[in-house]
Amino acid sequence: MMAQRALPNPYADYDKSLATGYFDAAGRLTPEFTQRLNNKIRELLQQMERGLKSADPHDCTAYTGWTGLPGSDPAVVLTCHPLASCIKYKEMTKQERTLWVMSLDVPEKSVCIALLYLHLYDVYGDPAYLQVAHEYVKKSLRCMTRRSITFLCGDAGPLAVAAVIYHKLQNQKQAEDYIIRLLHLHKADPRVPDELLYGRMGYLSALIFVNKHFGEEKIPQSHIQQVCEAVVASGESLAKKRNFTAKSPLMYEWYQEYYVGAAHGLAGIYYYLMQPGFGVSQVKLHNTVKPSVDYVCQLKFPSGNYPPCIGDTRDLLIHWCHGAPGVIYMLVQAYKVFGEQQYLNDALQCAEVIWQHGLLKKGYGLCHGTAGNAYAFLALYNLTQNMKYLYRACKFAEWCLSYGQHGCRTPDTPFSLFEGMAGTIYFLADLLVPTKAKFPAFEL
Repeated sequence: MMAQRALPNPYADYDKSLATGYFDAAGRLTPEFTQRLNNKIRELLQQMERGLKSADPHDCTAYTGWTGLPGSDPAVVLTCHPLASCIKYKEMTKQERTLWVMSLDVPEKSVCIALLYLHLYDVYGDPAYLQVAHEYVKKSLRCMTRRSITFLCGDAGPLAVAAVIYHKLQNQKQAEDYIIRLLHLHKADPRVPDELLYGRMGYLSALIFVNKHFGEEKIPQSHIQQVCEAVVASGESLAKKRNFTAKSPLMYEWYQEYYVGAAHGLAGIYYYLMQPGFGVSQVKLHNTVKPSVDYVCQLKFPSGNYPPCIGDTRDLLIHWCHGAPGVIYMLVQAYKVFGEQQYLNDALQCAEVIWQHGLLKKGYGLCHGTAGNAYAFLALYNLTQNMKYLYRACKFAEWCLSYGQHGCRTPDTPFSLFEGMAGTIYFLADLLVPTKAKFPAFEL
């Protein structure tokens, strides 16, 4: 079934002789391939900017304007959904709910374009990119929702990115002001969900983003630990309530579904809970988090892929948001923390299914596109130093160098970071230094 959503992979797999056109024995990209990447980055940036200028700067919706989903709140989105006039969420079948929620995976704001330019500044060191990032983040700050606390779909993103940009612009007072506002967000609504796009883990990713770019603990460890403890307590409560505890000490839901993947589900949450220094005790890590990770591992299809939801038997989606390209980060982190070979074996199996079926008809983006899938190879390369995975990432990048020539679907937000062209640009720039590449707003 997954083959129906992908284009055939036309590339020969890794051979040392084939890789010489991309990188040397030390993994450094060749000057020729580097030039091809740089040329495409410049070309796509110009195309993206032309497209963004045609959008209404006063429109704060995801599909035509500067921000994310309408109001960045799923409950609000439902009223704007094309099917809203004839269906209500509670009346949907389980499959309809799943498909509808998957349609929400377009976490866009002008903050995401600011994030792209901030990344380009970090890669190239050109202050012009930092100035452009500054202009976009100012737009984003004017469109904050006061409804959602997360990096990608809420107010934490604009505040975190603004803090970092003002820090790099040497305006420390303004940076501190945004950090204070970011810290206060978690107190705003204790009923938030736990997942990445709309929940506590999305807030946590914003906190870590700030500390990473400041190079110091601007966000106190106690604050990060408080968020993680709230997520663990929430997962334990739901597991007990829904009789999962014997199988999985933790369980999480979003819109009445137990999602598995990185965007809304278990894999994304557990990836963060296993991070060192986040305040999860060794007892909780081994007795609560690890068996919950093992439960996700048991959901694996024979192909090496994973379902979008618990109980969904369709081996269908090879996306970062739903499927192996997102679950792989949980597996890699579990291998780092617990050292069990089976986690690495499962991650390697993820890489095989991504190589076979990861050139998606949905396009070249991050959330459900070829660029996002390529990051899985870079994660494995940086873990194992196996050149096969760097080669595969380069081949997926080569696919992206022919942007728009494969008959792929045009995204609803064609210039956005997570669905469209901005995400492809981000990936191509990240590939210039593969050892530093990280999936944006997610990978640590």
